[in-house]
Parts: sequence; C-alpha cells; structure tokens
Amino acid sequence: MLPDHRRVTEIMRAVAAREIMPRFRRLEASEITAKKGPMDLVTTADVEAEKALSRDLTALLPGSVVVGEEAADKAPDVMGALEGPDSVWVIDPVDGTLNFAEGRNCFAVIVALCRQGETLAGWILDPVAGVAVGALAGQGAWMDDGTTQQPLRVPPPRPLKAMTGSLGRGLGRRVLRRRDSGVAEGPARVVKYGCTGREYMDLGQGVLDFAQYRRLKPWDHAAGILIHAEAGGYSRIVETGQPYRAEGRILETTVLLAPDSASWGALHRVLEDARLDAIA
Repeated sequence: MLPDHRRVTEIMRAVAAREIMPRFRRLEASEITAKKGPMDLVTTADVEAEKALSRDLTALLPGSVVVGEEAADKAPDVMGALEGPDSVWVIDPVDGTLNFAEGRNCFAVIVALCRQGETLAGWILDPVAGVAVGALAGQGAWMDDGTTQQPLRVPPPRPLKAMTGSLGRGLGRRVLRRRDSGVAEGPARVVKYGCTGREYMDLGQGVLDFAQYRRLKPWDHAAGILIHAEAGGYSRIVETGQPYRAEGRILETTVLLAPDSASWGALHRVLEDARLDAIA
C-alpha cells in the first residue's frame, strides 16, 4: 500500500523549510565538507535533512527502510535494501549540493519509493520556487505549487534542431561541433544545471526535450525517470534497451530520456555517432 502522496510532499516541504532553507547562503565554512573531491560536497543541510526525511518518511510508512545518499556514501552496503522485499525510501536530501553551497538557487530535494527494483512513486521539490512534481506508477504525474495541483505532461516532440537537452560537457561539445560543421544534425542548445532533480522537473514540463546521464545513482534518477515516464516521456538504458531499474548498486550504464520512442531513436543515433567520433 502506498502512502498519501500529498503527505510525502508536505514532509519534504517541512524538512526543506526547517533544515535546508535557513542554511541557504548562510553556511559557515565548517558546515561544508569535501567527500571525494572539491566538486563533491556535503553540507550540514544535507546531513540534517536526510536524518529528518528518514525519520518522518519511515513513520509515514511503517516497516519501510531508507537508502539515503549520505548514508550510502559512508556505508555502500545499505543499497542492498533495494534488492529486498521491503519498501525503500530513496533520498537525495539536497541534490545540487555544489550549487547550494555556492549560493546558487538551483538545487532540489528528491524522494523515491521503491520495492525490489521497481520505482513505485517519486517526488522532486524545488525549495526555492516552492514547486514540487511527483508521480505514482501507473497513475500519472503532477505538479504542485503549494496551492493547486495539476497534471504534468511532456509536450509533443519538436524537431531535433529545435530541441534543448542536457548532456555531459564533453559529449555536448562534440554534438554541437558536429552540428556547426555540418557533419550531422544536432539540437539547438545543450545545457547542464548541476542539479539532476531540477533537470528532471524541466523534462517533465518540456523546458528540456531530452537528457542523457551515465553512472546512475538511485537517489539521483529513480524518482525523475518515473515522473518523466508517467508524464508521457520515454526512456531506456542505452546499453541494453531496457527500462531503468533501481538496483542495489550504482549502475555503470547510460539512460537517455526523450519525448517519445521515435525521438529517442533519432537522438540516440546523433549521440552515438558523436561518441564514436571522439574515439575514432
């Protein structure tokens, strides 16, 4: 049985208001720590928000367990819960921590509810704008501005040359270089927000037409892929052609998201040709 999706959104808003926003642009140097490098940070807001979300969400769904980004960073074995029979809350307390730490307002709170690799529900909150998006598997996606809730639908696909999408910086440069030299078709723009959650929000609204991500961490992608799919979008793992599953490990694979299967195929050809061109 799934919890009331509105209660999850309320919990996320309350935790953001209590643990995240009071620290935005007010962090002391002692509250910011580098994990694996200077671009990979954790702050007091990440740690305290993950604790609060873990407590409140497991109370909402008795018997559930948590896989949080910060806990998994310290003890990767906790990700094994995603392979078990329990309902698992997958939490990224502050997605876009570097942006948050540097005072840029592009960050998000991400929560997914998974069981045995399947994503049952997903939520993404932009605490600055106060807007959340979410989805329940098989029941569609929605946007919630704190006052009203409305259905979320991916717009019909545009021509490739009119699209805007998110790509890794190296691949994005090659795609645009090939477009500009007349070697191949390409999108109008390539962007990178430094916040996967905000990108998924824009994919669901059609602000972004496509995105490709590699090295898939469940706290970054489980919620967003479900929301995009329930909004009418199409995604597949590039290497296998299969839908994404929230497995108990970081996946060294690539997911491509597009408005529909036809545009997915066209984008895949353009991106694969650019990738092969780099190693030719």
